[in-house]
Amino acid sequence: MGLKQNLHKLKEKYKGTKMAPAFNALHTFLYTPNETTHSGSHVRSVDDLKRTMNTVIMALIPCLIFGIFNAGYQHYAAIDATLRLDPLGNFFTWDNFILGAWTVLPLVIVSYVVGLGVEFIFAIINKHEVEEGYLVTGMLVPLIVPIDIPIWMLIVAVIFGVVIGKEVFGGTGMNILNPALTIRAFLFFAYPTWMSGDKVWVHGAKAMAGQPDAISGETILGSLAQNHEPIYSLWDMFWGFIPGSVGETSTFLILIGAAFLIFTKIGSWRIMLSAVVGAIAMGLIFNGVVDQGWIKEGSSFYALMNETYWHHLIIGGLAFGIVYMATDPVTAAQTNKGKWIYGFLIGFMSVMIRVFNPAYPEGVMLAILLMNVFAPTIDHYVVQGNIKKRLKRLKVKTA
Repeated sequence: MGLKQNLHKLKEKYKGTKMAPAFNALHTFLYTPNETTHSGSHVRSVDDLKRTMNTVIMALIPCLIFGIFNAGYQHYAAIDATLRLDPLGNFFTWDNFILGAWTVLPLVIVSYVVGLGVEFIFAIINKHEVEEGYLVTGMLVPLIVPIDIPIWMLIVAVIFGVVIGKEVFGGTGMNILNPALTIRAFLFFAYPTWMSGDKVWVHGAKAMAGQPDAISGETILGSLAQNHEPIYSLWDMFWGFIPGSVGETSTFLILIGAAFLIFTKIGSWRIMLSAVVGAIAMGLIFNGVVDQGWIKEGSSFYALMNETYWHHLIIGGLAFGIVYMATDPVTAAQTNKGKWIYGFLIGFMSVMIRVFNPAYPEGVMLAILLMNVFAPTIDHYVVQGNIKKRLKRLKVKTA
């Protein structure tokens, strides 16, 4: 007897009990439900919400695999700097993969086990189906945290993010904040020493802090925020051979994921494009301020202000945030015009925050969370504006 038949038997056995949502969730995750509509008109499609979420996960898999290799590469390159002379030749090795998998995969497993566990508990208590929203969140969380974050810390943050950032609002589709960013924000403000500095981005750096041969792993944004000259080339930044959160370093793979999400019509190209325009606009403004001599060299803001405007798109987590989190269909703006405004302000404020807050040079998280809050307001005024235009046209026709 096949897996599908066994699952169907379990569904029938536990039908009407508290455990029914758990078996229903597993069954519909693996197979298309048999239920069909019998009355009224409905929109029919070949996919459902679970398949949509799975498509986003497929777009994230290249970033995960690259992050595994990069975790090992950054560790060994911090010990032996000569490995950075030929990053491509020293990157895709078994040593890098094994070390990276040993450190990254536990983060993925814990994220899914804890997050889905909380989802199942709420489904059983509230007697509703298990919702699909955490499928993507569970993959995003390990990709946006430092490599050596303690497991217990991640567990606490995931529970907080799912309960406070999602379930208290009513579950998937009702939350006003991106759950993955809620988890990261909780970690940043509750455990700041594990989420910033030059000892958290490379495996082993935190444990060796203070030793004579300690590993250091300062990010490019961290270097610029302290007016240090970064040691990485533009190609290193673009391909992703740099320290950073697990899945945020490779702009190349993020662009591939963006193309895939746009092609499948899951990610909004309006939000992505407008966010890029907003970041470039803010970068150009800062470059102009430096060119006019209004900020002197040596100022705490000088290095990031003086950084070429388009470089902001390939350093830090800006590209990752724009593609995978700003486009969250639940927390983003819903109207077409609203998406342009929403995306532009995310890019604009991300660069502004990273320049004016040297203690936290990565501003995309705060920018997206802030715009999550204002997205309904943006949509409201867009809709009201359309209503006023139509009323004006109606008055002209009836005059």
